[in-house]
Amino acid sequence: MQDVDAKTRSTGPQRDSDLEARRKMERSFEAISPFEFRHELIKLARGHQRKSAKAMLDAGRGNPNWVAAAPREAFFALGQFAMQECRRVWDDGDLAGMPRRPGIRDRFQEFVSANPDLPGIDVLAEVVNEGEHRYGFAPDEWLHELVDGIVGDNYPTPDRMLTRTERVVAHFLAKEICAGGVHPDDLRLFAVEGATAAMCYIFDSLLANGLIERGGRVAIMVPIFPPYVEIPELDRYAFDVVEIRATGRDAQGRHTWQYPPEEIAKLADPSVQALFLVNPSNPPSVALDRDTVAQLVRTIREQNPNLMIISDDVYGTFVDGYRSLMAELPYNTMLVYSLSKFFGVTGWRLGAIALHRENVFDARLRRLPKSEQEKLCKRYGTVSRNPEALSFIDRMVADSRQVALNHTAGLSTPQQVQMAIMCAFTMTARGERYKQLTKEICHRRMGLLYDGLGLPLPNLPHDADYYTEIDLEHWSVNTFGEDFTQYMLDRYEPIDILFRLAEQSGIVLMNGGGFHGPKWSIRISLANLDDEAYAEIGHHLKAALQEYVDAWRNETQDTASKHDAE
Repeated sequence: MQDVDAKTRSTGPQRDSDLEARRKMERSFEAISPFEFRHELIKLARGHQRKSAKAMLDAGRGNPNWVAAAPREAFFALGQFAMQECRRVWDDGDLAGMPRRPGIRDRFQEFVSANPDLPGIDVLAEVVNEGEHRYGFAPDEWLHELVDGIVGDNYPTPDRMLTRTERVVAHFLAKEICAGGVHPDDLRLFAVEGATAAMCYIFDSLLANGLIERGGRVAIMVPIFPPYVEIPELDRYAFDVVEIRATGRDAQGRHTWQYPPEEIAKLADPSVQALFLVNPSNPPSVALDRDTVAQLVRTIREQNPNLMIISDDVYGTFVDGYRSLMAELPYNTMLVYSLSKFFGVTGWRLGAIALHRENVFDARLRRLPKSEQEKLCKRYGTVSRNPEALSFIDRMVADSRQVALNHTAGLSTPQQVQMAIMCAFTMTARGERYKQLTKEICHRRMGLLYDGLGLPLPNLPHDADYYTEIDLEHWSVNTFGEDFTQYMLDRYEPIDILFRLAEQSGIVLMNGGGFHGPKWSIRISLANLDDEAYAEIGHHLKAALQEYVDAWRNETQDTASKHDAE
């Protein structure tokens, strides 16, 4: 990536030639992913940090600055019991045996009684009890799955997901993401390395199975996490993308980040084979409202019933009463969920793909031309004696390991155990309190940011407040009018303010245009900095915007003075 020299970056008074040089430099970043562009801003912000000795404030990425402590402590407590079980079987110094199932539940109870002060032991005991009483797991089988899984001494079996872990995560998704709109026993899950791995597997398997051909038409609801737009543009896929744009506004002309009827109507076209969305959205961080969902459901059921929906619901827990499209259109929807944001586990890489047992993906496989089905039988012939009956979700598992390595597929078992503990914890009273804490953090920081900006809180229904997207053009028109706005649009590039903030204040934000939002919008993560940082970001953002206003007023006064002199 090119470096930006100090003269080009300068934000002080400049000649027209300097302004044009700066704009040319800034335009060169337009085609770059906002996550790559962020690296350039970080370099500038670090330069400011060195000069001013003030800490850089990076509100670019969505990594939360909290962690779910209780289920982590339970995980590590389980690890101690697991190693005790291994040494019980075979203890030869640095070598131990594989844990055994018979009687393990009784031995665990003895371990709990002997270690009442061990951090996490109470949560672990509650998780074990939840498995037995809520889900009806046989005690020894459930505990052995956890112990053997955390030790990691066996290949993941079944490869798609550990049996009881799958049920626990299915219950979590049914309750927390689908608001009870789907029965957990109807969900089939594939444990994956976070939502990013899920995206790779989904795109590859859709193409490999002929459910979307290269160049096929897909719809994407924007703004959205950029890879959902960038991947379809790769030559391997070259999808014909129809953007469904969140252009909705309220009576005062403010963004609602909802989708007007004419945008949803684009999905009535049966040539649109798949719909990709992040719900709640990224970066507006707003969930689909009831009217939008109702129209979407009608449109698909009545006009495009074979549409495949891929819904990334990672921010769902941050919205009260959130209900995924999986609950409304279970036949059409593939649910993607990552634990990264809610639990603060971006480094763990924990996620799942969920499909209803009756789904359009399998139905479309059955309707493929005979020649295509024969080709796919050959592809999956080493996996099953009846490859034609292999479900789409099981094909994704095989595809994730180039089919030939299907026997070693699957997310590592310690990762799956951590996932199970976290999801089971959420279903408890302590887990409910934890969920409310995460919501309060985001809402509080949203208020501090807008206080610093001197602007009223957006007060959007269905808002997760995990991010906020600020449309500077809309702010400009409503605050200073059309003349100033036109001046700003004519003189500056949309990302100019991001350079200013990084160099002058050590603040890193992201360009909303890179998420296919309004060109002059910026994205601020409300998750990854301490509370007081957001008041500071609001203050510096307001000051940077004022620089544009001051420059306009100075030029207007100069022009008026020259006119009077003439």
